[in-house]
Amino acid sequence: MLSIDALTKTFGRNTAVDKVSFTVEKPAMIGIIGRSGAGKSTLLRMINRLTDASSGQIMFEGREVTGLKAAEKRAWQSDCAMIFQQFNLVPRMDVVSNVLHGTLNRRSTLATMFNLYPDADIHRAIEILDRLGIADHAPKRAEALSGGQQQRVAIARALMQDPKIVLADEPIASLDPMNAQLVMDDLRRIHEEDGRTVIANLHTLDTARRYCNRVIGMLHGRVVFDGTPEQLTTGVARDIYGADASFSEESTSTSIETLDRGTVRALREAEAAV
Repeated sequence: MLSIDALTKTFGRNTAVDKVSFTVEKPAMIGIIGRSGAGKSTLLRMINRLTDASSGQIMFEGREVTGLKAAEKRAWQSDCAMIFQQFNLVPRMDVVSNVLHGTLNRRSTLATMFNLYPDADIHRAIEILDRLGIADHAPKRAEALSGGQQQRVAIARALMQDPKIVLADEPIASLDPMNAQLVMDDLRRIHEEDGRTVIANLHTLDTARRYCNRVIGMLHGRVVFDGTPEQLTTGVARDIYGADASFSEESTSTSIETLDRGTVRALREAEAAV
């Protein structure tokens, strides 16, 4: 499905990503972990083609991605949606319009200039927001929402692209534990219910173990671990983070609370009532 072969990115004399290779043969929920500067964000940006690789190859369903240009590159970026840590919404624009921006790659320049959207796209945007529990916030400005709600708007925008792959770059790094759980629950449901591959850069071990069925560890731009959450022992984590025996997993914990479905549903209903 997705094949990364010796993917490398250099900035002058510095190598941010060093000959990374891995294959995703079927839809999966993959967490990429590692300390700051390990190359995680650069790797995702290369996969999405926001950043060009210095060398190496990306293949998806038999299509060579690294050499795509113009319209073909934009088509790939629709198939491979990106979610950012800082949401990248238009703060003064209403929520549903932000979600509809997920269709920009397939709309004409004229329609984009005049902010014209087909009724079918508007209805679909509302349906996606409803699925994520924030449809009642559709007419509000994005800046009026909490951080967790804004991140779910960003997820809705990505789903408007109907992507085959969702890339999430530190999606919960700026969220409190409760909102972190809501966002990660949504990403996991997108993988399980839609059959989409989700690749998320995560800075915490507990989140990777809880939500991902595959974990990739990076250190100094290289893959140093690729396995199951069960194989991610404290010793392995110590190697991934380049730490000594004093390493404590608590320093990489989100303290995400384990809330049952009823509690999560009540939280979403409370949000909608605000």
